[in-house]
Amino acid sequence: MSSSIEIALTPEQVYEAGGRLAVEAARFTGYGWMRGTSGNISEVVSREPLRLAVTASGLDKGELRAADVAVVGPRGESVAVEGVEPLRPSAEAGLHARVAALTGADAVVHVHALNAVVAGRRWPGGVLLRDVETLKGIGRLAHDDEVTVPVIRNSQDMGELGDWFEAAYDPRTPAVIVADHGLYAWGTDLKHARHVTECVEWLLAYALATA
Repeated sequence: MSSSIEIALTPEQVYEAGGRLAVEAARFTGYGWMRGTSGNISEVVSREPLRLAVTASGLDKGELRAADVAVVGPRGESVAVEGVEPLRPSAEAGLHARVAALTGADAVVHVHALNAVVAGRRWPGGVLLRDVETLKGIGRLAHDDEVTVPVIRNSQDMGELGDWFEAAYDPRTPAVIVADHGLYAWGTDLKHARHVTECVEWLLAYALATA
């Protein structure tokens, strides 16, 4: 019978992740995609057990500091790290953890981008895309490749929302729209997740403009 030993996270690991999250949050706020205190970004800081650093709740995402970060477990629950001030994670941290666990992504971005919300309202069965060069930015083909960005219902219950996400998940498409809410996108690291988010938002704008 084998057993695993949890390696404790250090404050340096947590705050280094928090610094990276702050940079990306400021970028997305500049785009107008994280208005008010909306949206959140996470980075996996441990796989065994699963731990994510996620932007703390209720803060202006354009003004985050490295310390404005919470650590959560696989259900989005707060996890204490010695030497780290415990801050409240977003309620949506549970979906971040579910996405990271299912997809293997090491970073997840959630933004309240308007095009995602409008596209989700117009195409509740999913947003179909094809024959446009920017599809390459999300790992798909520019031509002769039908891509559907899934749209799932919104819920304040992250367990329920996670179940809907798992039911709709297509491993070929690194994004999902939550109806009347916003966009989730993910990648192998924060930079990749940023690029996917930017490309998906552009693709949704293109779909709406050409419909």
